[in-house]
Amino acid sequence: MNSAIELLAPRYDIAWYPWAVQYFFMIALSYATLWLASPALIFGKPTWLPTARLALLACLTTTLVAPVALLADLHQPLRFWHFYAYSNTHSWMSVGSLILPLYVVGVIVMAWLAWRPALQANRQAPGIAGLVARWLSLGDSPTPRALLVTVGLGTLVLSTGIMLYTGAEVAIVKARPLWHTVWLPPMFVATGFIAAAGLLMVLNRVSGLRDGSVTRQMLKVMLGACLMAGLVAASWFLDGINATVGSVSAAIESVRGSAEWRSTALWGGFTGVALLGSVLYLLTRPTAQRPALYAWAWVLGLVALHVGWMFRWVVLMDVQTVARHSAGFHHYGIPAGSSGILGIVGTFGLWLTAILLVELFVPWRQARQGGIATDPLPASPAAANRAGGNAANNIEGTPRHG
Repeated sequence: MNSAIELLAPRYDIAWYPWAVQYFFMIALSYATLWLASPALIFGKPTWLPTARLALLACLTTTLVAPVALLADLHQPLRFWHFYAYSNTHSWMSVGSLILPLYVVGVIVMAWLAWRPALQANRQAPGIAGLVARWLSLGDSPTPRALLVTVGLGTLVLSTGIMLYTGAEVAIVKARPLWHTVWLPPMFVATGFIAAAGLLMVLNRVSGLRDGSVTRQMLKVMLGACLMAGLVAASWFLDGINATVGSVSAAIESVRGSAEWRSTALWGGFTGVALLGSVLYLLTRPTAQRPALYAWAWVLGLVALHVGWMFRWVVLMDVQTVARHSAGFHHYGIPAGSSGILGIVGTFGLWLTAILLVELFVPWRQARQGGIATDPLPASPAAANRAGGNAANNIEGTPRHG
């Protein structure tokens, strides 16, 4: 007599919604743009000043929006205080709940110190712009540059903690072989810098600055980040095909039979190679051809943003469709409500709102390396053009909307 045993495995709903993708994307843009602003704002390199202006704008706005997406992904946002009432030093999420508020405060203070001289010069402007400048500048006393440098260095240290905890809190999950690998945190960082460089190229275009030095510097940053991401991806893959045990080999085995995952890998590989090739092409063109080509570099910026966001979508959302207790894959359809499309669009809308508010009330285009209001301008006309695009950009307190 034959007997059969039927095994039933429950299907669990996904734990992380698209809010998590938005948080990981926004916080990556935040710490990467902070590092891109630091050469001028912290270390005083005037050639990086145009880039630093855009990077600081991007850093502050993404830093303000990222925690909103994180709170939404907690499912019960009002219970965030549990992180502090019941702290757990063995949990990366608990550690992150301590680092993140300090980092947010550090970015806000650093931006205020960098923008304060321009706000002070704008105190006599008519209307609400002058009122906001008088309120935000907090008096007319000088702003010590040493204070900006100190706060900036401290915030950079905190940003490394953000890089570590955002990668580790995913990589520590042993139940998901596609997450449980040492290669995931550096890949988060590399794709974050790719997306941040792309964002600055897009902002350089839409803000009206259109500074060629920003495009050139961001193409170089993007090249280095693409090479780093390619090296990590190659090491990740070789680790998987050569190891008979371990999370990487288990991860590859879990998606080996999925046509959808194969198409995702092909698309990611093709996009990465195309982006790298396009960046190399632009950087190696003769000097006379660069202005015309750089005018279209913002398109590469959009592709770079796509790479950074899609990598986090695949890691955080698609991985959750892989069944843990049975064979096969679960289908996930993006809902239209706040836990899906509306949440994604709403997060980007909130970020655009933050951008517009800064654009309206803060003369960020006139920010210099920070410090006292008498910081010197670049000495040569060519350096002045690179620093602001034209002479009007280098006059503190003169807003220009382009």
